[in-house]
Amino acid sequence: MSKPKVFEKPIGVKDYLPLAVAKLRRIERQALDCMSQWGYEQIITPTMEFYDTVGVASATSDQKLFKLLNNRGTTLVLRSDMTAPIARVVSSLLKETAFPLRLSYHANVFRAIEEEAGRDAEFYQTGVELVGDPSAEADAEVVALAIASLKAAGVERFKIAIGHVGFLNGLFEETLPNRPEAQEALKACLLGRDYVGYREKLRELKLAEPVQRELEGILRLRGGQEICDQAMEMSVDATAKSSIKHLCEIWDVLKAYGVCDNVLIDLTMIGDFSYYTGMTFEGYAADLGFPVVSGGRYDNLLTQFGRPAPATGFALKTTRILELLGSEEEPQPERVLIGYDALGREAALEQAQQLRAEGVIVVTVRMEAAEANANSAKQSGYAKFIPFFGAQESKGEQTK
Repeated sequence: MSKPKVFEKPIGVKDYLPLAVAKLRRIERQALDCMSQWGYEQIITPTMEFYDTVGVASATSDQKLFKLLNNRGTTLVLRSDMTAPIARVVSSLLKETAFPLRLSYHANVFRAIEEEAGRDAEFYQTGVELVGDPSAEADAEVVALAIASLKAAGVERFKIAIGHVGFLNGLFEETLPNRPEAQEALKACLLGRDYVGYREKLRELKLAEPVQRELEGILRLRGGQEICDQAMEMSVDATAKSSIKHLCEIWDVLKAYGVCDNVLIDLTMIGDFSYYTGMTFEGYAADLGFPVVSGGRYDNLLTQFGRPAPATGFALKTTRILELLGSEEEPQPERVLIGYDALGREAALEQAQQLRAEGVIVVTVRMEAAEANANSAKQSGYAKFIPFFGAQESKGEQTK
């Protein structure tokens, strides 16, 4: 294998240049400010975790974890999401803190990818976890906050699709009893949004016509509250019915928040993590084919860390939001250039400190008086040029 060139980097990671960083930080800051207004406090966890704790608790498949050994031979992982690390903190450092806990974060996460997949191995997420509240009110809160956070980040046109893991589990258990492989195959198709493959798989199962018609019918269960009413008639399974009842309660709360225009019920939603136990949701922007937010309820995860508790949350796909907003012009702050010679240095640097204290971006450069040129400074992106040559500032050379 050839040695990488000095300018090459691993597949799936990116360099972010100043303009992109400014946009990424703005997205992050505005989303976190929104979350703070809803009472969520920011938390930071390590980039590396023990494989035997956070690694095995994560819903990321083992093949997609970045693993490394420390000098003692212990296996570590780069965090693949933030939910499992926060569950560890809630069960340890915050074990004496009363529920519910509202925590927010912004972090880079890592997932190993196939080289030909064209996806990121490192990307950024901004999200929240609401721990200790099992109610529909809590689920509706995180959905409403996800909507508010997307708007705060600058995403204007999007839809949130919500579903419930329990509905599909109950319906499949009723219609395909004792056939776990068939159930998982159908779920895999739904997870990948492969509806053609889903129908083909149903035909391969050679089900009775009423059962096949019923299972094909769930592909049409997308819409508003009327979908809940239709789904209640589809199954007599207790799990399926209680799941739909919970979704109806969430919808009622979302109506009170006034956000239902951004939400639709999609009962084919199952979430892409195995730890989801209830409501799941994804948000799609109008101009991007990938979800910009996803989340759901995971009531069993904290049990693995010794502090059983219900929990729900979401993660904004911050890097994808950056791609979505990438063509938008970012407002640039005013920049001032101060030029000085040896005699004017002290006054120039004093002036620079005063301007920086006022929030102005200042670049200082030593130059000769003959080099000082207000027009060339302006062409270089500076709103003002202030020269300091000799003992006094040369007032006449300023330009705006």
